[in-house]
Amino acid sequence: MKLIQPSFSVLLRVVTCAIVALSVVAQLQAADKKSDPAGTWTWTTPGRNGGADRKSTLTLKADGDKVTGSVSSPGRDGQTTKVDIEDGKVKGDEISFSVTREFGGNKVTQKYAGKIDGDSIKGKISFERNGEAQSRDWDAKRGSDKKE
Repeated sequence: MKLIQPSFSVLLRVVTCAIVALSVVAQLQAADKKSDPAGTWTWTTPGRNGGADRKSTLTLKADGDKVTGSVSSPGRDGQTTKVDIEDGKVKGDEISFSVTREFGGNKVTQKYAGKIDGDSIKGKISFERNGEAQSRDWDAKRGSDKKE
């Protein structure tokens, strides 16, 4: 019986294909891995007319792709207001939810959208002011509690 010795180039191609296949599988698993939004997140926004910065706190819980929780922030009278989030979703590392507040009988909805990267969420808050679409950056950091 005669043994056929594979050439070096054939072995190199086989090894290269195996490496490429393994890296594709690893990338697909990483892309499929969902970021966990659970925990307490904080961020600050500049105060009105040069006033003190306003610190907001977001508390999140996740159940599959559904996200629930609340946002606490300083109200106009200095008292902290807490509002439940609505339509909370997480897909991969993308998170979105809405918050509806009432000011003087008028309801104002802010839509949050961001990308989770470890203990940071960066994105945009969209809302209407005086009939015009507005947005601002949102950059929240997760506290040391990690998950609730």
